Amino acid sequence: MENISYLDLEKANEKMKSVDIKGKSYMEVNQRIKAFRMVYPQGTIETEMVSNENGVCIFRANIYDDDKLLATGTAYEKENSTFINKTSYIENCETSAVGRALGMAGFGIDTSIASAEEVQNAINNQVTINTEDEAKAVQITFGKYNGKTIGEIYEEGDIKYLEWLFDKSKDENIKKAVSILTGLAEMTPEESTKVINAMPIQETQKQRIKDKYSTDEIKEILIKLNKSKLSDLTYEEAENLLEVK
Repeated sequence: MENISYLDLEKANEKMKSVDIKGKSYMEVNQRIKAFRMVYPQGTIETEMVSNENGVCIFRANIYDDDKLLATGTAYEKENSTFINKTSYIENCETSAVGRALGMAGFGIDTSIASAEEVQNAINNQVTINTEDEAKAVQITFGKYNGKTIGEIYEEGDIKYLEWLFDKSKDENIKKAVSILTGLAEMTPEESTKVINAMPIQETQKQRIKDKYSTDEIKEILIKLNKSKLSDLTYEEAENLLEVK
């Protein structure tokens, strides 16, 4: 292949989209791979599992232009170190190694050799939440509550969403924060359901009820339930109303 100049790398890097992690921009591995293919369409990304013993995986990645070795990268992951590593620590390890190798080759390194995935995984391994105030300050950076804190979601009464976060989040700090505020970690599924059902009605439920019933119908419902306003309903009462009619 013809010689590649720094300008070629610069142009490819300009097309990459970064993600923000704690106020700093990082490149995801997929962005580095796309940029690599722009510059070296016939290039090769070669990975090798160096070892996988006692729940610790080590991968090495080599980046080639034809037969010429451009860069190498190495990464390691521990099984069960984070939620996602319970099932995918080998895949994560390979991805991190590829990201580091591409970084060494000059792709997506304006702020860091480490990829976004590598940095986020390192953060996920650091459980730093210990108090209720710290738990309330943990911010969500995805989904319908993007930009809100765990404390704000808790105040809104969306315990269903917090329960989902506790079960599905890859971030151990998020799981710890939810656990501190709700006590879900210590509850049986039956106990957590009772807590959720007793929570006040959510704004989304309130709007769905208003969309479903007329003003007069809502007044009649509140009288039957001995409630003065919609916000006095519990989560379970609201869901029961939304299931009928």
